[in-house]
Amino acid sequence: MPTGLRYAEDMREILGFPNPVNEKAARVVAAVVLASSLLILATGWLWLLVPVAYGFWARVLTGPTLSPLGRLAQKRIAPRLGAPKYVPGPPKRFAQGIGAVFTTAAAVLGLAAGAHTAAYVLVAAMVVAAGLESIFAVCLGCHAFAALMRVGVVPRHVCEECADIWSRRAAA
Repeated sequence: MPTGLRYAEDMREILGFPNPVNEKAARVVAAVVLASSLLILATGWLWLLVPVAYGFWARVLTGPTLSPLGRLAQKRIAPRLGAPKYVPGPPKRFAQGIGAVFTTAAAVLGLAAGAHTAAYVLVAAMVVAAGLESIFAVCLGCHAFAALMRVGVVPRHVCEECADIWSRRAAA
């Protein structure tokens, strides 16, 4: 294989996001985000937003490849929780992107701008989202993704299976 093609293939492997995703691994990651967010709110340790934000950006860009938490959840913890439950990857990647934006904004607001209240509001939103995902398997980002598909912002070809998350949930 020509070197350029191999490089492109290697980059797709590194910068790819799994599809499908094991929902059990996603819920493990959400549980750690929930615990981290609660710790930030309880202690005021806004510096913890830096590794949390890194984790989100790593997962958005590479799935579990460059995320130590993602790798641990996928390779070690989720397999111990029983058979995988696969769900579409694109909505999970979108949800990770929302987490990346929220935690990055909270870190910038709290650490660089001194706007602690605004940072804590964003962290509280992370508590809600991560709590719903980890405890009840309700992914707010996935629901937002489905809504964006319904109004045509996200094209149907991105994830045909995702087009009607509401009926999938009812069938489950």
